[in-house]
Amino acid sequence: MRSLLSILLIAVPVTLILTLVGLSHGMLEDSARRTRSIGADIIVRPPGSTLLTLSGGISSKIVDWFTEQPHIKMAMGVVNQPVQGVTLGATGIDLDKFNAMNGGFTYLQGRPFRARNEVLIDDWYATQIGAHVGSTIPILGKPWRVAGIIASGKLARIVFPLDVLQELTSNTGKVSQIYLKVDDPKNVAAVVQLLKSKLPDYSIYSAEELISMYNPSNIPALREFTIVVMAIGVVIGFAVVCLSMYMAVLQRTREIGILKSLGSSKGFILRIILIEAALLGFGGTLLGILMSYGAHWLIVTFVPASFPMAIVPGWWPVAGAITIGGALLGALYPGLSAAQHDPIEALAYE
Repeated sequence: MRSLLSILLIAVPVTLILTLVGLSHGMLEDSARRTRSIGADIIVRPPGSTLLTLSGGISSKIVDWFTEQPHIKMAMGVVNQPVQGVTLGATGIDLDKFNAMNGGFTYLQGRPFRARNEVLIDDWYATQIGAHVGSTIPILGKPWRVAGIIASGKLARIVFPLDVLQELTSNTGKVSQIYLKVDDPKNVAAVVQLLKSKLPDYSIYSAEELISMYNPSNIPALREFTIVVMAIGVVIGFAVVCLSMYMAVLQRTREIGILKSLGSSKGFILRIILIEAALLGFGGTLLGILMSYGAHWLIVTFVPASFPMAIVPGWWPVAGAITIGGALLGALYPGLSAAQHDPIEALAYE
């Protein structure tokens, strides 16, 4: 029972690490997939923008200016507005331009919006809030009628008419970012350089360049936060195994005395304790991996739109190494203590 409880407690930090990594990878992979599906070759963002935030706005008048530049055949401005922090946002679009740029949305239910009080939502968000075509849902403090439910993975989870979201967010005459389509993919690099020379203050990326930036290492403070969670995992593994193995040594004092009286060396006794600790760490790792699947199921079932989570098998060895390392460190003192037992005293221990 003590060993089973130790395995369970060791599994908790493994689950935390894998869930954190899964959420970061899932959200970034989802953002990259939705960006790629837009069909744009170049993305223009306001000055001072970062990967996760947009700074200020861009005048809508400049959208037409882009179409006058060499090799650019289409420009589309959109408005982005957070709905639930950075995990869920809405986008305002000109539906005709969007359809021309990439073929439009795939409608699972309903139709495009036709009225100013209508909105499109993707199937993940519809599942999360239990909505269907014709439902009235609150967004940004106002009620909206669901005109259609679209397949997830394209642009955004919540889509408004461009002018409606501009008015709602006090951004009339402004857009958050601009998507450009080039006549030939071979000209993308040259067009990016041309635009950067004409608009040096703006953040201008090729679509592939921006998508490549959707990596956990590019998210401020995420790496540090992951290290903190890993450190907590090492501490928990150390403490749990240290206590468990110390109690095991106390309970097996006479057994240790018998082994030593039969000629077992200190290294042999220490090796037995460390092997048991490694097995506890290995068992905790396996249980933690299984529990991370449970966390994935809960998130996908209840909040798939807000927190898309991925299973990242590449992190299983990392989590295992961290856990087993902490377990071995925790077993070191009890193991050394057992190895130092005097066989006569150990045999007489009750």
